[in-house]
Amino acid sequence: MNVWARELGFSQIGVAGVDLSSAEPGLLDWLARGFHGEMQWMATHGLRRARPAELVPGTVSVITARMDYLPRGTPSDWQAREFARLHQPGEAVISVYARGRDYHKVMRQRLQKLADRIGEAIGDFGHRVFTDSAPVLEAELSARSGQGWRGKHTLVLSREAGSMFFLGEIYVDIALPRSEPVAAHCGSCSACIDICPTQAIVAPGLLDARRCISYLTIEHAGSIPLELRPLMGNRIYGCDDCQLACPWNKFARTSTLPDFDARHGLGAAQLVPLMGWSEADFLRFTEGSPIRRIGHARWQRNVAVALGNGLRQREDAAARQALALHADHPDDMVREHVRWAMAQAR
Repeated sequence: MNVWARELGFSQIGVAGVDLSSAEPGLLDWLARGFHGEMQWMATHGLRRARPAELVPGTVSVITARMDYLPRGTPSDWQAREFARLHQPGEAVISVYARGRDYHKVMRQRLQKLADRIGEAIGDFGHRVFTDSAPVLEAELSARSGQGWRGKHTLVLSREAGSMFFLGEIYVDIALPRSEPVAAHCGSCSACIDICPTQAIVAPGLLDARRCISYLTIEHAGSIPLELRPLMGNRIYGCDDCQLACPWNKFARTSTLPDFDARHGLGAAQLVPLMGWSEADFLRFTEGSPIRRIGHARWQRNVAVALGNGLRQREDAAARQALALHADHPDDMVREHVRWAMAQAR
């Protein structure tokens, strides 16, 4: 199975059991605190996330997969370069994972191909593939199957590959030998907690999504809280800071697939042109990208906030003009963020 997996672009395969009962108290506490924000599906599905056999009846094992996503050709000093971009007010910063093709499509198709190959070898078996697409405790299953350990930022960390990878699962109705979990190696390091711009990591392993820039720019549908806007800087889709600061990501590996190479210049885009994208432009340039899921209005909201943060740092006539052109935008949310951004100018 490992050979097939590598041929399909996966970096590692593991197997976990379906008894995640020890994770249920933590999940319930996280939900009770409201840390999931507007992601109501997390509360709706409740403990089904921790009960694979309830989500897919008959499941007795979970095959987990890891796929590295750093674009091919990424330089060894990529972390320093990405940090430097956060200090360029006119530049648009998009999370590395989102600059290429939508990982949901890539992972799901290749997980299904892996399942098909298993079926060819052993005969028909019940299965279902997932990748960030259903109520699945992906990080928990990944850690239990030896892919890595849960870092203090809640992401899975590997000594061999850092955290720059996607996770996927195949729920199966056959009993498979389980992989051994690995020990945690964060030690006393708190780099991810210290670097978080909004202090969304409220304790080691505990994230308040409502403060997370990834949540605010992607999952949050409405007005971004005023006190958090200045902290977003020029990040317009996601945030990689906790991963950039993690020492283990010096071992992050580049992808073997062209799918995750940056498209349409999104690895080094400028804010002013992005603000000028019409909805048709947005749909064209984000075709096949995970960015498309937020829609044009949220995109403009995010870009407006970034432009406003830039205007607070220096005068920029082009940024002012780009915002002014949208001051009477028909969408209330966009209009409100544009006007806030214009008010940030010195």
